[in-house]
Amino acid sequence: MNNGIPLQYFLILASIMFFVGIYGFLTRRNLIGILMSVELILNSVNINFLAFNRYLYPDRLEGLFFSLFIIAVAAAEAAVAIAIIINIYRRFSTVNVEHVNEMRF
Repeated sequence: MNNGIPLQYFLILASIMFFVGIYGFLTRRNLIGILMSVELILNSVNINFLAFNRYLYPDRLEGLFFSLFIIAVAAAEAAVAIAIIINIYRRFSTVNVEHVNEMRF
């Protein structure tokens, strides 16, 4: 039926991306690195949505719509996170997580 790339390849790629993102999230000390790790996790979820949609329901577009929604949410999340990171840098002159230890309003 489908002569393309097998589903297992997509799942392996998405799993590797997900766990690299988790590892980066847990080990990074830089806020920009943490943000990039979260984006990597969200992109691995998008690969899963698209792969399962392609192999289970090739005539429907639910996986595509979910992926577009996740991309829109990720873009908004990245914009807010970068604004917060800029304000943290202005306040503390660093984006290192260990040096940011107080919150004020």
